[in-house]
Amino acid sequence: MRLPVPRGPITAVLFERLTRPPHGFDLPPVRAGEAALEDEDLQLALFACYELHYQGFDEVDDGWEWEPSLLAARQALERRFEDGLARTVPRPPEVPPAHVRRALTELVAAEEGPSLAAFLERRADPEQFREFVAHRSVYHLKEADPHTWAIPRLRGRAKAALVEIQADEYGGGRLERMHSELFRATMRALDLDDSYGSYVDRVPAITLAIGNAMSMFGLHRRHRAALLGHLAAFEMTSSLPNLRYGRGLRRLGGDATACRFYDEHVQADAVHEQIAAHDMCGGFAAAHPELIGDILYGAACALTLDGFFAGHVLECWTRGGTSLREAGLAVGDR
Repeated sequence: MRLPVPRGPITAVLFERLTRPPHGFDLPPVRAGEAALEDEDLQLALFACYELHYQGFDEVDDGWEWEPSLLAARQALERRFEDGLARTVPRPPEVPPAHVRRALTELVAAEEGPSLAAFLERRADPEQFREFVAHRSVYHLKEADPHTWAIPRLRGRAKAALVEIQADEYGGGRLERMHSELFRATMRALDLDDSYGSYVDRVPAITLAIGNAMSMFGLHRRHRAALLGHLAAFEMTSSLPNLRYGRGLRRLGGDATACRFYDEHVQADAVHEQIAAHDMCGGFAAAHPELIGDILYGAACALTLDGFFAGHVLECWTRGGTSLREAGLAVGDR
């Protein structure tokens, strides 16, 4: 994966610096006037900083991963992102440990955002479905990796539950069954570029924000409870949408190979949602009742960001336009 095209003054400086050997530097001040979740420059900068902990970039020295000045710059970006999330996502009321599963279920049930899954099932044309898959590729080509950061930070029942979920995500040790590989097959069937990070330049800030929230929660031990809540919401809202995605793709002529990613999630996530809500979050809440609020907040963040993403995509399609950015937009363009 190569560095993306900058989208503002922060990424212009950051990417220029990252092409040099690791060294100390300062970023321009983080803008305060624009909503953090919609700030293209901020979200792309965070994505690039986090990506150094995943697969990295072809032209970036791996020594940058722990360079102190880059971590300080990332911290400033994260503060802006955390503030944006806090302003946008109300913290759900705390509940006793025994009621965490019910509270998660109620959060999911209360979500009333636009149904992107229903649109894809019944109305999307082939190009719109391809756009949707391009958006999702930013996460699905590294599916499960952000949540895996939590494994060494857990103990007991919650850890065992998370490992059980993640083992399925990684195909039970079989390459061809890894969910990221199944998604790659879907991309190939739709004649999309299945190389890692291939559509980062095309996706808007809200798509990047979805992945950035996972990475931020995953890379900070203080956010481990939010990460578990995020994963629980992710699993609890997966089976029905994926059933609809599969139906929509079949309506458009997708074969069994193209649809296997979605079919797999219909079955696997029906089990995962029970494990995630009851054993993982319930077990963690019993051991750490003081962090129950963080569990529910992480779930609320997942649901809110996904709702914003669906709203963006459907609004663009309703206007007859694309939900993706134009390829190769330079600094300051939108």
